[in-house]
Amino acid sequence: MARQNVSTGGPWEGKIGYSRAVRVGQFVQVSGTTAMTGAGLVGKDDPYAQTIQALKTIEAALGQAGASIADVVRTRIYMANIDQWQEVGRAHGEVFGSVRPATTMVEVKRLIDPDMLIEIEADAIVA
Repeated sequence: MARQNVSTGGPWEGKIGYSRAVRVGQFVQVSGTTAMTGAGLVGKDDPYAQTIQALKTIEAALGQAGASIADVVRTRIYMANIDQWQEVGRAHGEVFGSVRPATTMVEVKRLIDPDMLIEIEADAIVA
C-alpha cells in the first residue's frame, strides 16, 4: 500500500523528522498541530484563536492528503490549561459542526512553547 507524507513546511518537521500528516490507503493521521505558522504563533493568550488556526492547518494537511474535515473520525486536544476548555470546544464545534468526530480533551503539563495553549491531532478515513 502506498504511503503519502504531507508537509506543511513547519520548521520542526525536518528537524524532528516527522510529517504533518501521513496517508496510507484510506487512512490519514495528522500529527499534533498548534497555532504556529511560518509567520509565528497565531493568537497569543487566545485559546479560541489558537484552536481555529490549528484546525486550519489540519484542514490544509487533510486537503493535501485528499481528505477533508468531513472525513475526520477522531481528534485529540491537548491543553495547557483545561479551564479554557469552553473557548477551545466552541472553536472545535464551529469547525466540525455535524461531523462530530470522537474527541478527547485533556490537560497536559506543558507544550513545546510556553505561549502555545493547545495542540490537536486528527485521524481521518477517506471513503
